[in-house]
Amino acid sequence: MRIAIDAMGGDHAPKSTVEGALAAAKEWSDIELILVGRKEELEPLLKEAPANITLHHAEEVIEAEDEPTRAVKRKKDASMVVAGRLVHDGLADAMISAGNTGALMTTGLFVVGRMEGIKRPALAPMIPTLDGRGVLALDLGANMDSKPEYLAQFAVMGSIYRRKVHGLENPRVGLLNVGTEPGKGNELTKAAYPLLEGLPINFVGNVEARDVLTGACDVLVCDGFAGNILLKSLEGTAGALFSLLKQEFTKSLKNKLAAAVLMPSMRGLKQMMDYKAHGAAPLLGLGGLVLKAHGSSDGEAFMNAVRQAREAVKAKLNDSIAEEISREQVGQ
Repeated sequence: MRIAIDAMGGDHAPKSTVEGALAAAKEWSDIELILVGRKEELEPLLKEAPANITLHHAEEVIEAEDEPTRAVKRKKDASMVVAGRLVHDGLADAMISAGNTGALMTTGLFVVGRMEGIKRPALAPMIPTLDGRGVLALDLGANMDSKPEYLAQFAVMGSIYRRKVHGLENPRVGLLNVGTEPGKGNELTKAAYPLLEGLPINFVGNVEARDVLTGACDVLVCDGFAGNILLKSLEGTAGALFSLLKQEFTKSLKNKLAAAVLMPSMRGLKQMMDYKAHGAAPLLGLGGLVLKAHGSSDGEAFMNAVRQAREAVKAKLNDSIAEEISREQVGQ
């Protein structure tokens, strides 16, 4: 299994990408990691690299502030674009990047290419839940505007991902909405509901945002606009909650003593909500596997991203999605 890594993408690149790649290469001998980026910056970090890590030089870098479409078109030798080209040309089975999200989506569409029959790819990160199962939510930002048939395809792709990569036998699929009744919502969700009912998936109906963290479903389907707002709201709430707890725990000696007792449990809670444990979010619906790692990913997060890519390649995820979409003619 050959996995290309955009070694220059992310807030802490290339140090974090190399650290993650080294750990992953030592952990799994059945993968070959192709680090794409500037050799002069990467080689000093790879003095004791195992044999299953190789370098592929790319001179340019797409920066966080670059306009995505323009950057992908003009910087043809950017590490992200070159990694995408390796996937398109069959020289890599998957790629991972923590770089500019918009540019990665553009690379996925115009360099890697869409899967046949797929209307729109979807960004599908895992959201932690209280029961520890997590929920795969899609789309959370790739498409600000969607049509009912797009949501139907998201539902099928998400269900297959949870089955193939996470081993869930019959994942529950929910539709993000403002109420649980079938007739609730806007024009998009009202039209999408009967489409999801007719699919060969375990559709459990509408799911309200307040029930997402309690594990109401295993796959949450939504358009990119609502989904991104949901994600940012959850991230902001979690961050604010931990800040408030920190303030309370340091107010007095009594609170500090209580904090010392509760600290192990609090660390466990924070770890459960940590993006590092989930590694990366796949862009489902592309002709090759593309995973988006968090911009501030460290070595541990990159190692977990490699684990995800490895599991998806082993499970032949893209073949399964293409077969199901074609057989059921979902959204076509």
